[in-house]
Amino acid sequence: MKIRELMSYNATRILENATMRDAANLVSMTGASDLMVVSAENNFRGVLSEGDLIRAVMPNFAELMADGMSLRAAFGQFVENGKDMATQSIDAFVISGDKLVTYKPEDDVLKAAGTMVAKQIRRLPVVDSEGKLVGTISRSDVCKGILD
Repeated sequence: MKIRELMSYNATRILENATMRDAANLVSMTGASDLMVVSAENNFRGVLSEGDLIRAVMPNFAELMADGMSLRAAFGQFVENGKDMATQSIDAFVISGDKLVTYKPEDDVLKAAGTMVAKQIRRLPVVDSEGKLVGTISRSDVCKGILD
């Protein structure tokens, strides 16, 4: 079975020059756990997950507690970090380059499923031979396609 038979063609996309606030709003509005980062020409650039957004603003609790800061103060730091980072570019938090795994529509589903299980990835980008994002394949797509 080929990826094109199971993939979603409606990937949640965000432009590569977006801000952290843009990304947080998009995650909230769509319920997407992963944003596919693209250029204005739809060239695939990388992935930004909701976990990446949270980790970017998360204070180091161990250090804060060692300094005697209360949990309430640590939460205040968390909120302040979010405010400070809201207008920053997403670029520093996008998974790209060698860390990125992509597949083509004509690749076998088994290969993508194996990668998802081995690397604990929920959703993989699917790109065409020119590097354009055409969709995604998720664990749920694979389960539905194989088990339905």
